[in-house]
Amino acid sequence: MLKKLFGERWLSDMGVEIAGSVLTGIAICNFAVPAGFPMTGFSGLALILYRLFGLPIGAMTLVLNIPVAVICFRLLGRQFFCKSIRCMILSSVFIDYVAPLLPVYTGSRLLAAICTGVLGGVGYAIIYLRNSSTGGSDFVVLAVKAVRPHLELGRIIFATDAVIVLLGGMLFRDFDGVIYGLMIDFLYARVTDKIMYGMNAGKMALVVTDYGKAVADKIDELCQRGATILSARGGFRGDPREVVMCACSRKDMIRVERAVKTVDPRAFTIVLESNEVLGEGFRSVRVAERPEGG
Repeated sequence: MLKKLFGERWLSDMGVEIAGSVLTGIAICNFAVPAGFPMTGFSGLALILYRLFGLPIGAMTLVLNIPVAVICFRLLGRQFFCKSIRCMILSSVFIDYVAPLLPVYTGSRLLAAICTGVLGGVGYAIIYLRNSSTGGSDFVVLAVKAVRPHLELGRIIFATDAVIVLLGGMLFRDFDGVIYGLMIDFLYARVTDKIMYGMNAGKMALVVTDYGKAVADKIDELCQRGATILSARGGFRGDPREVVMCACSRKDMIRVERAVKTVDPRAFTIVLESNEVLGEGFRSVRVAERPEGG
């Protein structure tokens, strides 16, 4: 029953959601609230209600989530919805009952903003990596991502959350707070993108050599990475050449370079950054995919 509702890895998913909820709870309650920042997302709306009426942040976040969750259920699918409901409850509990038990930071607002952005960004990112969310504006963000998969998640987060930051700042006439809030929003977006898409990032080597097969074999021997041999021709004399193309992780690139030098010290090697590498040997990150038939 649990596997049907939450997926095959429901126990490990819940463990990651707890870790993410702890980080986001600390970011909000132990850094953002004492500094009086206009926060992002539905947490930001809940924080506005807290400062106006003293309503519990976690409980109000849960209440605000309900109508959006119902609207997004069809678009994002049942399993994503069930996991998000579970994570919403976990994060609300940690925000209202666990984070307040920890020490509160009352120092520099700049440091508080940095800690809020980094901790919150890490917390949200690891939750997204499990194809879950804390609900609220996350539902909106991931719904947009499902409809427009080419958009980076961080950009969607920044665009949607900036509106709430500006609203909170104008409501409480805290223009310094608006700047800090936008800083937090930017850090959320950057940290989230770095963690999520950085997992698929790597490097690509293009090796121009006369010994393509030998270079490819040496790369396979030292790095356990496949390579593709392309036929090419020199631009000056038109001599035939081979280009060995190999995609790998950053830590493997030094071994690829060593393999090339071992076989052909005169080879011409170009190393490029790869924002995403997908396929065998690389981890695929799947977030906010629409269910089949959706």
